[in-house]
Amino acid sequence: MLKLYSLEFCPYCEVVIKKLNELGLAYEKIEVPAARPQRKEVFQVSGQNTVPVLQDGDVVLSDEEEIVGYLDRTYNSLKKGD
Repeated sequence: MLKLYSLEFCPYCEVVIKKLNELGLAYEKIEVPAARPQRKEVFQVSGQNTVPVLQDGDVVLSDEEEIVGYLDRTYNSLKKGD
């Protein structure tokens, strides 16, 4: 299952959420604390404290443009209704 580490009201996270929803993908949304030093789980997964971070099995991506590109390349052919 896809895991998205995000922060409420994060515009970069919203870009990723929009793409996930557009592709009809199921994912677990993990809200992280606003204070970066408290984002221990994100750091363990990605080595950084910023979001969004998407984990897809062994693949970990940490930039919204990188994530959207990955989702398009990997899952666009599975898009519902196609």
